[in-house]
Amino acid sequence: MSEVVYYLPGWAGRLNTGLGQGLMDRGFDVSGRETRDEFRDLPFLEQVQLVANDLQNYFWTPESKVVANSFGAYLFLNTLPQLPPYVGKVLLLSPIIGTFEDETTARTFEPPYPERLKQLLNEGKIPRPMNIEVHTGSEDWQSSPAGVTSFFSKLEVPVTIAEGRGHMLGADYVGDLLDQWVK
Repeated sequence: MSEVVYYLPGWAGRLNTGLGQGLMDRGFDVSGRETRDEFRDLPFLEQVQLVANDLQNYFWTPESKVVANSFGAYLFLNTLPQLPPYVGKVLLLSPIIGTFEDETTARTFEPPYPERLKQLLNEGKIPRPMNIEVHTGSEDWQSSPAGVTSFFSKLEVPVTIAEGRGHMLGADYVGDLLDQWVK
Protein backbone atom coordinates (compact mmCIF):
# COMPACT_ATOMS: atom_id res chain seq x y z
CA MET A 1 0.00 0.00 0.00
CA SER A 2 1.33 3.43 -0.95
CA GLU A 3 1.82 6.27 1.48
CA VAL A 4 -0.74 9.07 1.13
CA VAL A 5 0.10 12.77 0.87
CA TYR A 6 -2.49 15.45 1.55
CA TYR A 7 -2.01 18.01 -1.21
CA LEU A 8 -3.44 21.50 -1.55
CA PRO A 9 -2.63 22.96 -4.99
CA GLY A 10 -2.58 26.61 -6.02
CA TRP A 11 -5.66 28.54 -7.16
CA ALA A 12 -7.83 26.45 -9.53
CA GLY A 13 -5.35 23.58 -9.19
CA ARG A 14 -5.84 19.87 -9.66
CA LEU A 15 -4.53 17.00 -7.56
CA ASN A 16 -3.25 14.94 -10.50
CA THR A 17 -1.23 17.50 -12.49
CA GLY A 18 1.98 19.43 -11.89
CA LEU A 19 3.13 18.97 -8.30
CA GLY A 20 0.44 16.34 -7.68
CA GLN A 21 1.81 14.33 -10.61
CA GLY A 22 5.30 14.78 -9.18
CA LEU A 23 4.14 13.26 -5.90
CA MET A 24 2.47 10.35 -7.73
CA ASP A 25 5.66 9.79 -9.74
CA ARG A 26 7.42 9.29 -6.40
CA GLY A 27 4.98 6.55 -5.39
CA PHE A 28 2.55 8.53 -3.27
CA ASP A 29 -1.21 8.33 -3.34
CA VAL A 30 -2.42 11.92 -3.48
CA SER A 31 -5.43 13.07 -1.51
CA GLY A 32 -6.51 16.62 -0.76
CA ARG A 33 -8.72 19.34 -2.15
CA GLU A 34 -8.70 20.65 -5.68
CA THR A 35 -9.04 24.42 -5.48
CA ARG A 36 -11.57 24.57 -8.28
CA ASP A 37 -15.19 23.77 -9.17
CA GLU A 38 -17.50 23.10 -6.19
CA PHE A 39 -14.78 23.63 -3.58
CA ARG A 40 -13.77 26.96 -5.12
CA ASP A 41 -17.41 28.09 -5.05
CA LEU A 42 -17.68 27.62 -1.27
CA PRO A 43 -17.19 30.59 1.05
CA PHE A 44 -13.52 30.78 2.05
CA LEU A 45 -14.06 29.99 5.73
CA GLU A 46 -16.01 26.85 4.74
CA GLN A 47 -13.05 25.82 2.58
CA VAL A 48 -10.78 26.33 5.59
CA GLN A 49 -13.09 24.24 7.79
CA LEU A 50 -13.15 21.37 5.28
CA VAL A 51 -9.34 21.33 5.15
CA ALA A 52 -9.14 21.43 8.96
CA ASN A 53 -11.60 18.50 9.16
CA ASP A 54 -9.59 16.53 6.58
CA LEU A 55 -6.39 17.06 8.54
CA GLN A 56 -7.88 16.15 11.91
CA ASN A 57 -9.83 13.15 10.67
CA TYR A 58 -7.39 11.58 8.21
CA PHE A 59 -3.95 13.18 8.40
CA TRP A 60 -3.16 13.67 12.06
CA THR A 61 -0.20 11.44 12.82
CA PRO A 62 3.54 12.17 12.96
CA GLU A 63 3.82 10.13 9.73
CA SER A 64 1.25 12.27 7.87
CA LYS A 65 2.51 14.45 5.05
CA VAL A 66 1.04 17.71 3.75
CA VAL A 67 2.23 19.52 0.64
CA ALA A 68 0.67 22.88 -0.13
CA ASN A 69 1.45 25.25 -2.98
CA SER A 70 0.63 28.97 -3.31
CA PHE A 71 -3.09 29.46 -2.50
CA GLY A 72 -3.17 25.90 -1.09
CA ALA A 73 -0.58 27.01 1.48
CA TYR A 74 -2.82 29.98 2.32
CA LEU A 75 -5.66 27.53 2.99
CA PHE A 76 -3.41 25.35 5.14
CA LEU A 77 -2.09 28.30 7.15
CA ASN A 78 -5.65 29.51 7.77
CA THR A 79 -6.54 26.14 9.35
CA LEU A 80 -3.77 26.35 11.95
CA PRO A 81 -5.52 28.67 14.44
CA GLN A 82 -8.35 26.11 14.74
CA LEU A 83 -6.03 23.21 15.52
CA PRO A 84 -3.35 22.14 17.97
CA PRO A 85 0.20 22.31 16.54
CA TYR A 86 0.18 20.12 13.43
CA VAL A 87 2.03 16.86 14.12
CA GLY A 88 2.80 15.69 10.57
CA LYS A 89 5.41 16.78 8.06
CA VAL A 90 4.59 19.94 6.06
CA LEU A 91 6.08 21.35 2.86
CA LEU A 92 4.90 24.80 1.78
CA LEU A 93 5.90 26.08 -1.65
CA SER A 94 5.46 29.76 -2.63
CA PRO A 95 2.99 30.30 0.22
CA ILE A 96 0.49 33.12 -0.05
CA ILE A 97 0.23 34.94 3.28
CA GLY A 98 -1.85 37.97 2.27
CA THR A 99 -2.01 40.72 -0.32
CA PHE A 100 0.99 41.24 -2.57
CA GLU A 101 1.68 43.98 -5.05
CA ASP A 102 4.27 44.20 -7.80
CA GLU A 103 5.04 47.88 -8.34
CA THR A 104 7.03 47.14 -11.49
CA THR A 105 4.12 45.54 -13.34
CA ALA A 106 1.27 47.07 -11.29
CA ARG A 107 -0.08 43.57 -10.62
CA THR A 108 -1.78 42.78 -7.33
CA PHE A 109 -3.04 39.62 -5.70
CA GLU A 110 -5.48 39.67 -2.81
CA PRO A 111 -6.77 36.42 -1.31
CA PRO A 112 -9.95 36.24 0.78
CA TYR A 113 -9.48 37.82 4.23
CA PRO A 114 -6.09 39.22 3.19
CA GLU A 115 -5.08 40.52 6.64
CA ARG A 116 -6.37 37.54 8.65
CA LEU A 117 -3.14 35.55 8.83
CA LYS A 118 -0.99 38.50 9.83
CA GLN A 119 -3.51 39.54 12.48
CA LEU A 120 -3.72 36.01 13.92
CA LEU A 121 0.06 35.72 13.86
CA ASN A 122 0.49 39.02 15.70
CA GLU A 123 -2.06 37.85 18.28
CA GLY A 124 -0.08 34.63 18.80
CA LYS A 125 -2.96 32.47 17.54
CA ILE A 126 -1.10 30.47 14.89
CA PRO A 127 0.57 27.42 16.40
CA ARG A 128 3.83 26.37 14.76
CA PRO A 129 3.58 23.01 12.99
CA MET A 130 6.08 20.57 14.50
CA ASN A 131 7.85 19.72 11.23
CA ILE A 132 7.57 22.37 8.51
CA GLU A 133 9.65 23.44 5.54
CA VAL A 134 8.98 26.60 3.49
CA HIS A 135 10.36 27.55 0.05
CA THR A 136 9.77 30.62 -2.10
CA GLY A 137 11.52 32.13 -5.11
CA SER A 138 13.75 35.20 -4.88
CA GLU A 139 11.79 36.74 -7.77
CA ASP A 140 8.30 35.79 -6.53
CA TRP A 141 6.02 38.84 -6.42
CA GLN A 142 3.01 36.91 -5.05
CA SER A 143 4.93 35.23 -2.28
CA SER A 144 7.54 37.91 -1.67
CA PRO A 145 10.67 36.53 -0.04
CA ALA A 146 10.87 39.44 2.44
CA GLY A 147 7.20 39.12 3.45
CA VAL A 148 7.29 35.34 3.71
CA THR A 149 10.56 35.38 5.67
CA SER A 150 9.20 37.99 8.08
CA PHE A 151 5.94 36.09 8.58
CA PHE A 152 7.58 32.73 9.25
CA SER A 153 10.35 34.18 11.42
CA LYS A 154 7.62 34.97 13.97
CA LEU A 155 6.87 31.23 14.04
CA GLU A 156 10.61 30.45 14.20
CA VAL A 157 10.42 28.70 10.83
CA PRO A 158 13.31 29.26 8.42
CA VAL A 159 12.46 29.99 4.79
CA THR A 160 14.55 28.73 1.90
CA ILE A 161 14.81 31.32 -0.86
CA ALA A 162 15.31 29.76 -4.30
CA GLU A 163 17.62 32.18 -6.12
CA GLY A 164 16.43 33.36 -9.51
CA ARG A 165 13.07 31.58 -9.18
CA GLY A 166 9.62 33.13 -9.39
CA HIS A 167 6.26 31.98 -8.06
CA MET A 168 6.62 28.82 -10.13
CA LEU A 169 9.73 27.35 -8.58
CA GLY A 170 10.23 25.02 -11.54
CA ALA A 171 9.98 21.26 -11.96
CA ASP A 172 13.75 20.82 -11.57
CA TYR A 173 13.87 22.66 -8.22
CA VAL A 174 10.69 21.09 -6.84
CA GLY A 175 11.61 17.63 -8.13
CA ASP A 176 14.97 17.70 -6.32
CA LEU A 177 13.26 19.06 -3.23
CA LEU A 178 10.61 16.31 -3.26
CA ASP A 179 13.28 13.64 -3.68
CA GLN A 180 14.92 14.87 -0.46
CA TRP A 181 11.70 15.68 1.42
CA VAL A 182 10.03 12.29 0.97
CA LYS A 183 12.90 10.41 2.60
